[in-house]
Amino acid sequence: MTDHTLDLLSDLVAKAVKAGADAADAVAVDARSRGVSWREGNLEDVEGSEGEDIGLRVMIGHKQAMVSTSDRRDTNLKALVERTIAMAKAVPDDDYCGLAPEDRLHKGAFAELDLFDDTDVSASTLTELAREAEEATRNVEGVTNSAGAGASASSWAISLVTSHGFSGHYQGSSFSISSSAVAGTGTGMERDYEFTSARHFEDLDGATWVGTEAGRRAVGRIGPVRMPSGKVPVVFDPRVSRSLLGHFTGAINGMAVARGSSFLKDHMGETVFAPGVTVTDDPLVVRGLSSRLFDGEGVRIGKTNLIEDGVLKTWLLNAAAAKQLGLEVTGHASRGTSSAPGISTSNLYMAAGEQSPAELMADIKDGLYVTELIGMGVNGVTGDYSRGAAGFCIKDGQLDGPVSEVTIAGNLKEMFRHLVPASDLEFRYGSNAPTVRIDGMTIAGA
Repeated sequence: MTDHTLDLLSDLVAKAVKAGADAADAVAVDARSRGVSWREGNLEDVEGSEGEDIGLRVMIGHKQAMVSTSDRRDTNLKALVERTIAMAKAVPDDDYCGLAPEDRLHKGAFAELDLFDDTDVSASTLTELAREAEEATRNVEGVTNSAGAGASASSWAISLVTSHGFSGHYQGSSFSISSSAVAGTGTGMERDYEFTSARHFEDLDGATWVGTEAGRRAVGRIGPVRMPSGKVPVVFDPRVSRSLLGHFTGAINGMAVARGSSFLKDHMGETVFAPGVTVTDDPLVVRGLSSRLFDGEGVRIGKTNLIEDGVLKTWLLNAAAAKQLGLEVTGHASRGTSSAPGISTSNLYMAAGEQSPAELMADIKDGLYVTELIGMGVNGVTGDYSRGAAGFCIKDGQLDGPVSEVTIAGNLKEMFRHLVPASDLEFRYGSNAPTVRIDGMTIAGA
């Protein structure tokens, strides 16, 4: 199947060049998924999907066009080439379109990252996992209802061929179990969740643990209060601290920098996080949830420190952004079948600090420990940050009861400079950060 797909894409690219394209690339994404949901002791839904998509991109001078299809018959692929060439001739010029530099393409053998597990997890097995998770949730004292549980298994294959010599393919798989719990009654009901995901089925946390943790989290939120307004230290739980990495990578996305729409656009080489903080992107983690063998343009990839000792070291660049900024590609191109390459990270994480979460909070007389963030009140141009939050009061260094209906606000540039990471980094998601503390944030509460 691998050789057949690569041959098909090579033929498609060759036909595009023969038809008049100066350059071309083609990508194929083959995906399969199966999932079940279980609610209140009953099977609620069973879903399955399959897709075999192909996308062709052609460049003629400074013009480019992309067309995708799920029909791989020869007659349709011939028409695909014709349509894409015709579109490329008709669109406006794009001075920054083009393939990645040939000397930056991956050459030689690919890394062995063990991203694909061929375990065939049946619908009945997924059903049992979802049932077990929900049952464990409902068994937690204080849980009054279940918001449902689920389990899923999926796999995919990505293939890319370019007209200037790149050809690559890899497979991946993903498995997950989740559960949501409701605790309390009437207007005092609270909800929370837990999930586990992994590349390999055997690496999943147990369904009973997932369900129990979801129930425990929901019960812990019963009876929240509203904090008084003011400026206090805010501690972000790892479930939400990783969202700060998302705001950071959005600000160093080369397209945002080129447009001038990033609050970090003038800070390359400067200290933007607190000294000692390191943020790394590593696409080559064995069994990593966001690992990949090459980027969306076939560029050679590797582990990169985006922040070293608080200093901003690089933008995230695909070929178009690199050309616009007059820089080199960084191996962060992403690709679908129906659009030009975008920009994304892989296994992104903030390095652990030296203090435990308890030590990080020990001197906080009054503060907020955040476990949930609500809304997206973040301005990527100015860095202004304002989001709804829920979590727990911090009193004299200890968690002291649940809090809800508060807003936390600040500016990301100041937040990054005052951020202190704890020592509890775990790799549970595609993007990971430890518990972090940020002093001087504004709380709008009671």
